[in-house]
Amino acid sequence: MIGHGRAGGAATILNAVANWKGSAFGIGLMTYAEVELDRTGTIKGDVPGVDTRLIEICVGLVLERLGYDYGAVVRTRSEIPVASGLKSSSTAANAVILAALDALHEEMDPIEAAKIGVAAARKAGVTITGALDDALASMLGGVVVTDNKEMLLLKREELDTPVLILSPEKKLFSQETSVSRSRLISPIADVVFDLALRGDYARAMTINGLAYCAALSLSAEPVLLALEAGAKGASLSGTGPSYAAIVEPHRIEALEAAWRPLGGKVIRTYSNNSCASKGEGT
Repeated sequence: MIGHGRAGGAATILNAVANWKGSAFGIGLMTYAEVELDRTGTIKGDVPGVDTRLIEICVGLVLERLGYDYGAVVRTRSEIPVASGLKSSSTAANAVILAALDALHEEMDPIEAAKIGVAAARKAGVTITGALDDALASMLGGVVVTDNKEMLLLKREELDTPVLILSPEKKLFSQETSVSRSRLISPIADVVFDLALRGDYARAMTINGLAYCAALSLSAEPVLLALEAGAKGASLSGTGPSYAAIVEPHRIEALEAAWRPLGGKVIRTYSNNSCASKGEGT
């Protein structure tokens, strides 16, 4: 009884730490999962060098929700840098949940499946707000706007644009973020939330990025360089350290050249409007 799942990463438009309202959009970097059910009664992650508590909890919650008493071995592989602000935790959770459902030959509403991942992330202590925005952007694709306190999806639509990611070498884990300093920019986050609801995603993400860089004492230089190179919008993704920019095709080379001297890795990708999926072939 082996199942497979795949989910895409996401980048930030509005980080939800300041006011519990969030917005994110899917990107084309993928995480793949395999869940092999057994009769051991123990759920074990098999991903060398990675803390597997989250993916183990995800499988446990799926089995509990559906009334099964299996053990499992859980494996993932990912194109997304860990602790980079590109939603690696939400994406891994989604892929594993879908792989577990595939192994069980069960169906589940994708929003409910994503909420299992949110519950698992809270239980594992890898999130501050529950990251419903990140989970749904990964699970549904496209742009989402959410109320993470009320666990509501407020808006979802498609976005078609090239995306550039600047991924520094260092890692920043969400749970290490200064919540108190982030809450200081709540009035700015309210403005960004209104922009996101109106579909002005480029301005929303840029304001979000500048505000959170100030609050978290991170460099705003990548955001400013992106704008100088002609990006439509740029932001710190999550709580960093990665930055994301949406850009017209003819501006890609200029933006990549502007970011390359900063070090780390510049990744070219595209917005992802496809739902996460389960089954062989993922």
